[in-house]
Amino acid sequence: MKFVDSAKITVSSGAGGRGCVSFRREKFIPRGGPNGGDGGHGGSIIMATNLRKRTLYHLRNKSHFTAKNGAPGQGSQKTGRNGADLIIEVPPGTIIIDSETGTVIRDMVGDEQFVLARGGRGGRGNAHFKTSTNRAPRMAQPGEPGQTLSIQLELKLLADVGLIGMPNAGKSTLISTVSSARPKIGNYPFTTLHPNLGVVYPSHGEPYVMADIPGLIKGAHSGAGLGHQFLRHIERTRILVHLVDVTDIEKDAPLAGYRIINDEMAQYSEALARKSRIVVINKMDLPEAAERAKWFEHAPGAPEFYPISAVTGEGIPALMRQISRELAWLDED
Repeated sequence: MKFVDSAKITVSSGAGGRGCVSFRREKFIPRGGPNGGDGGHGGSIIMATNLRKRTLYHLRNKSHFTAKNGAPGQGSQKTGRNGADLIIEVPPGTIIIDSETGTVIRDMVGDEQFVLARGGRGGRGNAHFKTSTNRAPRMAQPGEPGQTLSIQLELKLLADVGLIGMPNAGKSTLISTVSSARPKIGNYPFTTLHPNLGVVYPSHGEPYVMADIPGLIKGAHSGAGLGHQFLRHIERTRILVHLVDVTDIEKDAPLAGYRIINDEMAQYSEALARKSRIVVINKMDLPEAAERAKWFEHAPGAPEFYPISAVTGEGIPALMRQISRELAWLDED
């Protein structure tokens, strides 16, 4: 299934039904009083999270959603039928933004629902307007109009651990090794075109969700490559695992690739730059990997790292233990 993480739609709640102008017309009851009923209320637009949904793909072919109008009132003080509400389901992590103002209306994080556009109230029938001086009112209220909103939906993944790094750093291989996720894997850039989620069941600690975020490149913060589309998802994760491809480590500039990713995240968001992360050097099963890892280790400003091979499993148990410890520390905070 194609991953869709944004959608622009227009929603319209239903209008209220008009009130009725009616008078009693019964045999042997002359000059029957007013008995016009009220109009029904219009249906509302309700946004609700569906825990089984992972994308906004179901909104790809429809751009306008309209709830039902309320029915008009009838004689004998019969109230019109209320219009049916329209429920729009979205996955958890969806942000609802007013397209005109850019204001965030709601951040749908958990299992929740709320009324986005309330239906119009039904108009009152002429039975409400009878007075001592006007016993035969020939007026009724029209129903209130519904609300129309143009909104932008943006989905940010909800995951505990986000795998980041340059394209082809081995993120898909790692998530397929430690979880049941089976992403497409290939030896070329941008194999992953949409985030993949997998549940990891460590030997110690609580299970957690890991997200394989597509590779970032220089200029991602300004939209280059996959750009903003996936930097948004990284914001949702609790910790980051930064994979460095050992074959990208050059003797003259061993931290170059590592710093590109850090700089892009810092320019996109200060909060993202401060997020807790674990650095990993991957593909340690390759020739000259140990030597290249030493170039990285001895470079000024180099972070501590975990050497692993996502293919052979080398170093992965130690990495998994550290991830569990990091998440446990965050839970304590």
